[in-house]
Order: sequence, then structure tokens, then C-alpha cells
Amino acid sequence: MKWPEPLTERDALDLYYYMRLNRALEDRLIALYRQSIITATVFTSRGQEAISAGSAYALGPEDYVSPITRNMGTMLVRGVRPRDIFTQYMGKAASPTKGKERIHYFGDRAKGIVASLSVLGDMIPVMAGVALAARIQRKTSVSMTYLGEGAVSTGDFHEGMNLASVLQLPFVLIIENNQYAYSTPATRQAAITDFALRAKAYDIPGVIVDGNNVLDVYRVTRDAIERARAGFGPSIIEAKTMRMHGHSDADSSWYVPREEFEKWQLRDPIEIFENQLREAALLDEGAKANIETRITEELESDLQFALASPFPQPEAALEDVYAPAPSPGQGRPAP
Repeated sequence: MKWPEPLTERDALDLYYYMRLNRALEDRLIALYRQSIITATVFTSRGQEAISAGSAYALGPEDYVSPITRNMGTMLVRGVRPRDIFTQYMGKAASPTKGKERIHYFGDRAKGIVASLSVLGDMIPVMAGVALAARIQRKTSVSMTYLGEGAVSTGDFHEGMNLASVLQLPFVLIIENNQYAYSTPATRQAAITDFALRAKAYDIPGVIVDGNNVLDVYRVTRDAIERARAGFGPSIIEAKTMRMHGHSDADSSWYVPREEFEKWQLRDPIEIFENQLREAALLDEGAKANIETRITEELESDLQFALASPFPQPEAALEDVYAPAPSPGQGRPAP
């Protein structure tokens, strides 16, 4: 099998590791939630792991991404570790937000992660602004974010994409069409079947990709990123997939016909990639077992770290609320 350039065979195995780690980490979070060890709502990406892993792997180190509800895999690819996630959900002092929040909506400037807003669609104008800032600073950075097909109906989607297209900003938007916006099917969201058609209104490329094939996701995302970096403006990618779990762990997905789940179960993204790796003679039972052991040991070690970590002191709530005020005369002039 020929991998999409410049993806190497080593990269392909890394992608497999991140997809497996993503699923195993979310499964562990669900178990902790059901034991009341964590209290924050757990939103999983089961069935959608290829989108986060493939798209994030296409980013360069200088690029910026804002993961949303079902993009924990993006955070893992960018360097966030399971202990960061565990401590975050437990509200521990060692967490990225030092106990101020109990869900994975946090940022890390060094990793190029922009903290997400919980209101779906809001990150489109924000990340368009990040792309504009990069241009003003004469950087070659590209910004990227995600949303579900339901959030395409929001005003922020139009405002952000209109701004990005008019200014030809280096911005990539990935629509994760997982068929349901909570309980509303995509057929009730819009009169169109392919949400990538919305790109025509902004005179930008709109690409449809199999969201369960990580290699295809990587390829189309890299093409869009390189196009944006070369100065040709934004793109929309629609990744067709299926949410194989409820909106959250509290949702039984009773509204999804059983045969629809059964159809998509046959297209599990991890199983698809496993078969591709086997065909390329990159994965056998021994290599698979080694990766599983690595993930199990990593999760257990990081979970024990999180459980043993202290909660923040009350006065810590007042820390990191405001940025330090610059001294007189230290302001940076506009370019």
C-alpha cells in the first residue's frame, strides 16, 4: 500500500496508536464517570476517531487547531497526555486549568491548541481570527477547527466562513457529519445531503471524505492545509461518519434505528485501518498486542497519578484570571 505523501510507515503506526489510545481513554473516562470518580459529562468520539487523528496529523508544528466536543484525539496527536485529561476531568491542581474546569475544553499555546468554547459553531469566527492574526504577524501558520453537521445551521458558521473567504484566510473547517445533532437526524437539519455544498456560497473548495478512513482524512486535510499555506484561502471538508455512542453517556441513542448502527458498525475506523496495516505487512498480532500493552500501561500509570494528585487550594481560584497588565510604554505597536 502506498501511503499519502509525506506519511511514512512509522507515521501510519503512530496514527493507529493514537486512534486506539483515543478510544481506550474515552472508555476509561466513561467507567470513571459511572463510578462517580469524575462528575463532568463525557462526550465520546467512538466511531469518529479517524477524523481527529488524521486531520491533526496533517497539521504542522506552527499551525493552530481548536478541538471541540469529540476531538480528544486531536489533542492527543498534538501532545496532550492522558494524565492531562484525567486530572482535568477530576479537577485536580495538576490539570491544565489547575482545577478550574472539568472537561477537555482547554488550550495549550506551546502545542498550538486554542481553547474551545462550548457553544458549537462559535470557534469558526475565533479560528478565522487566529488565521488573520497569523497573517498580520507574517507567519505561515494555518488554523483549523471542527463542528458537527448540526452546527452548520448556526449564524457563527456563516459569519466565520464569510469572513475567512472574503479575506482569503489560511483556515480549514472540518464538518464531522455524524448523522445526528443530539437526536435530530441530518435529514431534518438541511435540505441538502452533502454539507460540503455550503462551500459554494463562499466560492471556496468543499471536499467530501470518508470520515472512517484515516488515510483519506489525512490526505484531504493535508491538501487543504497546504492550499491555505500557499495563500489560496480557506476550505471546507465534510467527513461522513457515524456517532456510535449517545450524545453523552447519559444518552441511550434510542432514536437511532438499530439497523443504522449495525451498518456503521461494519465500518469501524479502527478495524478499517487495522486491515490496511495488515495488508501493508505493518501490523501482526504481536505488534498489535504490544501497542495494546503500551496503551494499557500508559493509561493505568496516568490514572494513578491523577488519583493521587491533590485538589487545588481555594485561593487558587483567583490565579490566572487576568493577564498581567503591561507597564507603561511596554505596549507593542501595531504592525
